[in-house]
Amino acid sequence: MKYMLFLLIALPVVEIAILLLSGHLIGIWPTLLLIIITGIFGVFLAKRQGVETLRKAQEQMRYGSMPGHEIIDGICILIGGIFLLLPGFVSDIIGIILLLPFTRNLFKPLVIGFIMNRMNRGRNIIRYK
Repeated sequence: MKYMLFLLIALPVVEIAILLLSGHLIGIWPTLLLIIITGIFGVFLAKRQGVETLRKAQEQMRYGSMPGHEIIDGICILIGGIFLLLPGFVSDIIGIILLLPFTRNLFKPLVIGFIMNRMNRGRNIIRYK
């Protein structure tokens, strides 16, 4: 959380710099086309991975076990899908890494650590209506 402000400032600056460089090197229209293609690809991949993860979670619950890994996968897929919808190449790379199952496993320990850290601090509020 302490690096969140830095990332919120640095990521758009890096994205704009890379988009300007790409526009200069390959042109404006190919750059825009790449952004649109990665957005469409991101929506397709996020939907496919999300449905597959939901199916796995339902299967785990059917057998009476908690779908812990599937929940973490779902969080990574959601974040990856959001990154892929953002315009820019860096966010697209982050999104693809979070969506692909074999690279998603690299980030699972970070997500689990973040959740465990929040739970240990006791700052979570769960409301039930």
